[in-house]
Amino acid sequence: MYDDIFNWLKEHGITEVECILPDITGVARGKIIPKDKFISEPDMRLPEAVLLQTVTGEYPQSSLLDETDADMELKPDPSTLRFVPWAQDPTASLIFDCFSPDGLPVETAPRNVLRRILNLYENMELKPIVAPEMEFYLISPNPDPDVPLQPPIGRTGRSEFGRRSYAVDAVNEFDPLFEEIYDYCHDQNLEVDTLIHEIGAAQMEINFLHGHAMDLADQVFLFKRTVRESAFHHKMYATFMAKPMEGEPGSAMHIHQSLVEVETGNNAFSNNDGSPSELFFHFIGGLQKYLPQTMPFFAPYVNSFRRLTRFTAAPTNVEWGYDNRTVGLRVPRASAKGRRIENRLAGVDVNPYLAIACSLACGYLGIKEKLQPRAPLSSNAYSLPYQFPTTLEESIERLRQCEPIHDILGQRFVEMYIAVKEQEVSEYFRVISPWERKYLLLHV
Repeated sequence: MYDDIFNWLKEHGITEVECILPDITGVARGKIIPKDKFISEPDMRLPEAVLLQTVTGEYPQSSLLDETDADMELKPDPSTLRFVPWAQDPTASLIFDCFSPDGLPVETAPRNVLRRILNLYENMELKPIVAPEMEFYLISPNPDPDVPLQPPIGRTGRSEFGRRSYAVDAVNEFDPLFEEIYDYCHDQNLEVDTLIHEIGAAQMEINFLHGHAMDLADQVFLFKRTVRESAFHHKMYATFMAKPMEGEPGSAMHIHQSLVEVETGNNAFSNNDGSPSELFFHFIGGLQKYLPQTMPFFAPYVNSFRRLTRFTAAPTNVEWGYDNRTVGLRVPRASAKGRRIENRLAGVDVNPYLAIACSLACGYLGIKEKLQPRAPLSSNAYSLPYQFPTTLEESIERLRQCEPIHDILGQRFVEMYIAVKEQEVSEYFRVISPWERKYLLLHV
């Protein structure tokens, strides 16, 4: 079964294999195994609790966790075999899938959650196509977390200031870094496309070519590691926090999505005459109904909600419109073949597997329920009322009550995800911030 993997490792002189799987926060977990050891034992075992750590490395207090801490059976996905271009010795990476001892998919594994949704579309003879856009900040090294972040020094010897949106020279400040990022992406078959400078100081955006949803989720997962590693090499940090700096815009992962008919290869969002299909409108209707109820997948941390204000170029509602960047659901100007919906809600801090899975799940429910969207908006959507929960706690409670999403993503998975988020909120509220010490210590 794994002969092609073994032959590739030998052909390229690989000495070590990074055996990885994304946990519920999107962090790479796993083992680094010598090549010969991997060839003799390609499968791997890890406890399910590995998947269910909070972003701080703690575990949720949940009765759903197996008290025996039993092992999962992990099997490599041959399609994910790639070089690790920044490693000193010839190293490969492989993403693993998680199974129970009786061979069933582990329902809390993020790749299995996404695969569950893709199977639903496959049963409808449809294939989701996605294209993420990744925004992130370059920052100066910040070893002390109590010190505010600052933009890094560019080739001019100065830190960036002011607004440099779409400025080519501002990107050129960091040419050696971006040349290396593109080289690293090429070595890993990460199909990145356009690079632009975003609104914030040293805020960048890299877009991916459209493709199969699972493959793109894998690429985003690896891309975050790639950018961080390259930034370290150039003596700076790259951060995918949703709102890392005061006074600067947040960072998003916009998800362009469409559906292709498996039999014909046609875009299911368009009729034969080029007009929008009923399925297109149902998909938007599903997003409008269910996105506000599933916010923890698109804004997973306390910091995520700092981004979602009308003052940071982020969506504040689930209105939709044609080529309108003020709405949460934008339909870009495109041909009938390229008709797609851009979900602008997700922060770049999301787990890509879960954000893509949930976005597609909302659209799927819209199709099944034959939901109709509100009329498209051609005006400024920021003038409308805020339509999302305003805190992580409120968003968790709304997710807890959204039974259709529990059914489609998996009841145990959603309950475990909620338990992880509640644990993170609990940990956050034990921390006293500099703002509190500055303004409350001696004034109240």
